[in-house]
Amino acid sequence: MSPVATQRQAGATSVVHRKAQVDGLSVFYREAGDPASPKLLLLGGFPASSHQFRNLMPALADRFHVLSPDYPGFGNTEMPDDFEYTFDRLSEIVEGVVEQTAFRPFGLYMHDYGGPIGNRLVGRHPTWLEWQVIQNSNAYEEGFTAAWDGIRALWLDRSPETEAAVSSFLELEMVKLLYLHGHRDPERISPDNWNMDLHFLERPGARKAQLDLLYDYRTNLELYPQWQAFLREHKPRTLILWGENDIIFAPEGGRAYLRELPEAELHMLDSGHFAVEDSLEEIAAHIKRFHAEQVVGRAGTNGVEPAGSAR
Repeated sequence: MSPVATQRQAGATSVVHRKAQVDGLSVFYREAGDPASPKLLLLGGFPASSHQFRNLMPALADRFHVLSPDYPGFGNTEMPDDFEYTFDRLSEIVEGVVEQTAFRPFGLYMHDYGGPIGNRLVGRHPTWLEWQVIQNSNAYEEGFTAAWDGIRALWLDRSPETEAAVSSFLELEMVKLLYLHGHRDPERISPDNWNMDLHFLERPGARKAQLDLLYDYRTNLELYPQWQAFLREHKPRTLILWGENDIIFAPEGGRAYLRELPEAELHMLDSGHFAVEDSLEEIAAHIKRFHAEQVVGRAGTNGVEPAGSAR
């Protein structure tokens, strides 16, 4: 390989940090990889930001053009007081970033909140979706663990009392627990994760924005039948990577996707909610292999072809 090509390849795997103006908001996003490569949109979850993909993006950038935005109320994106913090609005902001950057069509990596946002996005633009990776992102009732009991009470009656009952989700111990529970090697997980999240949660108005989203999460359950019907109809090639020790979403939530997508590929990981933190190499290898075999290797075929074993 020539020195110029080597330099270009090294630069392509570096993550750059940019902003887009969407509906009057300054929206921060990370980007890496050659724009000529297949696109992979990374949508993360509560209470993190695109920071959660800081290691995955360079690991994938030799094969993919990757982009991950911070939602309003998260990370380095603006958090105005008059913004409506709902999953509908978050998906519209992500849609604006996709349109401004011409980042389509794409593969879609959905983690946690990334599922409700991504499913809304492709529901409006089904032709944008080429394939998908689902990582601890729920679309089935059986995927909920007992950790949701207090949030369900909030859905039934939002009041100061029910808000106080779920306020622990916004405190250090719970945020830290999301990163450490069920992970086989806690020493591999940087405390920068929860320290970063807590920094953003301590901004004026941030806790109200997060409570608004926890309350609005009830609207996702109402859309589960619609999202499941989309899977049955369109049968996107799907790789499911599930941290089976997740305190938030149970393994049954990952396996439930096989009802609509019996030929999807499912791998249970010995990890927790933020599986990328201690299973980075495994996840990156699965994504690269799956794309090569089941997307590139079966270009032009309809539906999802058999893709290995599920356990």
